[in-house]
Amino acid sequence: MQEIEFSRHAADQMTDRGTTTAEVEETMRNGERILAKKGRLAFRKNFPYNSLWKGKEYATKQVMPIAREEKSKMTVITVYVFYFGAAK
Repeated sequence: MQEIEFSRHAADQMTDRGTTTAEVEETMRNGERILAKKGRLAFRKNFPYNSLWKGKEYATKQVMPIAREEKSKMTVITVYVFYFGAAK
């Protein structure tokens, strides 16, 4: 895979939504690859979470970066994070 670069917006969204650069890179390298709007790519991967997010416990965190593929790099445009499942 090409080098991964993060837009300022994507970096801000990762912080606000509770994910890390490492999780986004892992998702892009080993997660599900999906076609997105405007010729972009989405990637999706579930991570065990079993922790609190905004006062509620969740078992799983799903990381979903949206990226633009270029010749020499992938630029992450934004990152979505979904939390689900009751923590045990």
